[in-house]
Amino acid sequence: MISNYLESHVGESDDFLDQALASQLKVKLLQLLGDQQFKTAGVGSNEQRVTQTSIRSDVIYWLSREHDDIHENQFFDFMDEFVSYLNRTCYTGITNYEFHYAYYAEGSSYQRHLDQFKDNQDRAFSMIMYLNEDWVIADGGQLCIYHANSEQLISPTSGKCVFFKSSEIEHEVLLSHKPRMSITGWLRTG
Repeated sequence: MISNYLESHVGESDDFLDQALASQLKVKLLQLLGDQQFKTAGVGSNEQRVTQTSIRSDVIYWLSREHDDIHENQFFDFMDEFVSYLNRTCYTGITNYEFHYAYYAEGSSYQRHLDQFKDNQDRAFSMIMYLNEDWVIADGGQLCIYHANSEQLISPTSGKCVFFKSSEIEHEVLLSHKPRMSITGWLRTG
Protein backbone atom coordinates (compact mmCIF):
# COMPACT_ATOMS: atom_id res chain seq x y z
CA MET A 1 0.00 0.00 0.00
CA ILE A 2 2.78 2.46 0.87
CA SER A 3 4.68 1.81 -2.36
CA ASN A 4 1.69 2.62 -4.57
CA TYR A 5 0.92 5.63 -2.37
CA LEU A 6 4.43 6.92 -3.12
CA GLU A 7 3.92 6.31 -6.85
CA SER A 8 0.39 7.67 -7.34
CA HIS A 9 -0.48 9.51 -4.08
CA VAL A 10 -3.17 6.88 -3.44
CA GLY A 11 -2.29 3.73 -1.52
CA GLU A 12 -4.46 0.71 -2.15
CA SER A 13 -4.31 -2.77 -0.66
CA ASP A 14 -6.82 -5.48 -1.53
CA ASP A 15 -6.24 -7.41 1.70
CA PHE A 16 -5.35 -4.79 4.30
CA LEU A 17 -7.99 -6.04 6.74
CA ASP A 18 -8.03 -9.72 7.63
CA GLN A 19 -11.25 -11.21 6.18
CA ALA A 20 -12.28 -12.72 9.53
CA LEU A 21 -11.96 -9.34 11.25
CA ALA A 22 -13.70 -7.57 8.36
CA SER A 23 -16.63 -10.01 8.68
CA GLN A 24 -16.89 -9.46 12.44
CA LEU A 25 -16.81 -5.68 12.00
CA LYS A 26 -19.55 -5.94 9.36
CA VAL A 27 -21.68 -7.96 11.81
CA LYS A 28 -21.15 -5.25 14.44
CA LEU A 29 -22.01 -2.49 11.95
CA LEU A 30 -25.27 -4.23 10.99
CA GLN A 31 -26.15 -4.80 14.66
CA LEU A 32 -25.63 -1.12 15.47
CA LEU A 33 -27.63 -0.12 12.39
CA GLY A 34 -30.48 -2.42 13.45
CA ASP A 35 -30.35 -0.88 16.92
CA GLN A 36 -30.69 2.58 15.31
CA GLN A 37 -27.35 3.78 16.69
CA PHE A 38 -26.24 5.48 13.46
CA LYS A 39 -26.58 9.23 12.89
CA THR A 40 -26.98 11.16 9.65
CA ALA A 41 -23.54 12.30 8.52
CA GLY A 42 -22.83 16.01 8.13
CA VAL A 43 -20.46 18.20 6.20
CA GLY A 44 -18.18 20.83 7.75
CA SER A 45 -16.75 20.97 11.25
CA ASN A 46 -17.85 22.27 14.62
CA GLU A 47 -20.17 25.29 14.26
CA GLN A 48 -20.09 25.01 10.45
CA ARG A 49 -21.34 21.39 10.47
CA VAL A 50 -24.60 20.92 8.61
CA THR A 51 -26.62 17.96 7.35
CA GLN A 52 -27.07 18.13 3.59
CA THR A 53 -28.29 14.80 2.23
CA SER A 54 -28.09 16.19 -1.32
CA ILE A 55 -24.28 16.31 -0.81
CA ARG A 56 -23.75 13.39 1.57
CA SER A 57 -26.38 10.74 2.27
CA ASP A 58 -24.60 8.16 4.43
CA VAL A 59 -25.10 7.47 8.13
CA ILE A 60 -22.24 6.96 10.58
CA TYR A 61 -21.31 5.58 13.99
CA TRP A 62 -18.02 6.60 15.67
CA LEU A 63 -15.78 3.78 16.91
CA SER A 64 -14.20 4.04 20.35
CA ARG A 65 -12.20 1.83 22.69
CA GLU A 66 -14.68 2.93 25.35
CA HIS A 67 -17.28 0.66 23.71
CA ASP A 68 -15.09 -2.26 24.86
CA ASP A 69 -16.04 -4.31 21.80
CA ILE A 70 -13.55 -7.12 21.20
CA HIS A 71 -13.50 -6.72 17.40
CA GLU A 72 -13.32 -2.93 17.43
CA ASN A 73 -10.43 -3.22 19.89
CA GLN A 74 -8.70 -5.70 17.54
CA PHE A 75 -9.14 -3.12 14.79
CA PHE A 76 -7.64 -0.39 17.01
CA ASP A 77 -4.69 -2.64 17.93
CA PHE A 78 -4.07 -3.21 14.22
CA MET A 79 -4.27 0.55 13.54
CA ASP A 80 -1.83 1.23 16.40
CA GLU A 81 0.66 -1.08 14.69
CA PHE A 82 0.07 0.56 11.31
CA VAL A 83 0.53 4.09 12.71
CA SER A 84 3.69 3.00 14.51
CA TYR A 85 5.01 1.58 11.22
CA LEU A 86 4.18 4.82 9.34
CA ASN A 87 5.84 6.99 11.98
CA ARG A 88 8.91 4.77 12.11
CA THR A 89 9.44 4.38 8.36
CA CYS A 90 7.87 7.47 6.79
CA TYR A 91 8.22 10.04 9.62
CA THR A 92 4.55 11.03 9.33
CA GLY A 93 4.14 12.48 12.83
CA ILE A 94 0.76 10.83 13.40
CA THR A 95 -0.33 11.32 17.02
CA ASN A 96 -3.88 9.94 16.97
CA TYR A 97 -6.74 8.85 14.76
CA GLU A 98 -10.51 8.74 14.48
CA PHE A 99 -12.70 6.18 12.70
CA HIS A 100 -16.38 5.61 12.09
CA TYR A 101 -18.55 3.02 10.45
CA ALA A 102 -20.18 4.41 7.30
CA TYR A 103 -23.33 2.93 5.84
CA TYR A 104 -24.62 3.98 2.45
CA ALA A 105 -28.14 2.72 1.81
CA GLU A 106 -29.17 1.91 -1.74
CA GLY A 107 -29.35 5.23 -3.64
CA SER A 108 -26.78 6.99 -1.41
CA SER A 109 -23.66 8.90 -2.45
CA TYR A 110 -21.20 11.58 -1.32
CA GLN A 111 -20.30 14.36 -3.75
CA ARG A 112 -16.74 15.36 -4.65
CA HIS A 113 -14.84 16.76 -1.66
CA LEU A 114 -11.60 17.00 0.32
CA ASP A 115 -11.37 15.50 3.81
CA GLN A 116 -9.45 18.48 5.23
CA PHE A 117 -11.48 21.13 7.08
CA LYS A 118 -10.73 24.77 6.21
CA ASP A 119 -10.40 25.69 9.90
CA ASN A 120 -8.44 22.61 11.05
CA GLN A 121 -5.53 20.87 9.33
CA ASP A 122 -5.11 18.02 11.87
CA ARG A 123 -6.29 15.34 9.42
CA ALA A 124 -3.11 14.17 7.68
CA PHE A 125 -4.23 10.96 5.95
CA SER A 126 -7.61 9.51 5.04
CA MET A 127 -8.24 5.78 5.25
CA ILE A 128 -11.21 3.79 4.02
CA MET A 129 -11.54 0.07 4.74
CA TYR A 130 -14.37 -1.79 3.04
CA LEU A 131 -16.67 -4.46 4.49
CA ASN A 132 -18.65 -5.45 1.35
CA GLU A 133 -18.58 -9.09 0.27
CA ASP A 134 -19.39 -10.17 -3.29
CA TRP A 135 -19.34 -6.60 -4.67
CA VAL A 136 -19.54 -6.25 -8.46
CA ILE A 137 -19.15 -3.19 -10.69
CA ALA A 138 -22.91 -3.07 -11.37
CA ASP A 139 -23.44 -2.44 -7.63
CA GLY A 140 -21.98 1.08 -8.08
CA GLY A 141 -20.65 2.77 -4.96
CA GLN A 142 -17.11 3.08 -6.28
CA LEU A 143 -14.73 5.57 -4.76
CA CYS A 144 -13.79 8.02 -7.51
CA ILE A 145 -10.38 9.59 -6.94
CA TYR A 146 -9.72 12.79 -8.89
CA HIS A 147 -6.12 13.12 -10.08
CA ALA A 148 -4.91 16.20 -12.00
CA ASN A 149 -5.57 14.66 -15.42
CA SER A 150 -7.52 11.50 -14.72
CA GLU A 151 -10.00 9.71 -12.50
CA GLN A 152 -9.42 6.45 -10.65
CA LEU A 153 -12.34 4.19 -9.72
CA ILE A 154 -11.96 1.85 -6.74
CA SER A 155 -14.51 -0.86 -5.97
CA PRO A 156 -15.42 -1.16 -2.27
CA THR A 157 -14.62 -4.86 -1.83
CA SER A 158 -14.22 -6.47 1.58
CA GLY A 159 -10.78 -6.15 3.19
CA LYS A 160 -9.60 -3.46 0.75
CA CYS A 161 -8.06 -0.26 2.12
CA VAL A 162 -7.51 3.06 0.38
CA PHE A 163 -5.06 5.58 1.86
CA PHE A 164 -4.33 9.17 0.75
CA LYS A 165 -3.39 12.62 1.99
CA SER A 166 -6.51 14.34 3.34
CA SER A 167 -5.61 17.82 2.12
CA GLU A 168 -4.66 16.85 -1.44
CA ILE A 169 -6.97 14.22 -2.91
CA GLU A 170 -10.49 15.14 -3.98
CA HIS A 171 -12.77 12.13 -4.07
CA GLU A 172 -16.40 11.10 -4.34
CA VAL A 173 -18.54 8.09 -3.45
CA LEU A 174 -20.57 7.29 -6.54
CA LEU A 175 -24.22 6.31 -6.34
CA SER A 176 -24.56 2.94 -4.64
CA HIS A 177 -27.11 0.47 -6.00
CA LYS A 178 -27.07 -1.69 -2.88
CA PRO A 179 -26.03 -1.11 0.76
CA ARG A 180 -22.33 -0.19 1.04
CA MET A 181 -20.34 -0.47 4.29
CA SER A 182 -16.93 0.74 5.39
CA ILE A 183 -14.78 1.97 8.22
CA THR A 184 -13.62 5.44 7.33
CA GLY A 185 -11.23 7.61 9.27
CA TRP A 186 -8.30 9.92 9.53
CA LEU A 187 -4.78 9.71 10.85
CA ARG A 188 -4.16 12.97 12.66
CA THR A 189 -1.19 15.12 13.62
CA GLY A 190 -3.00 17.08 16.30
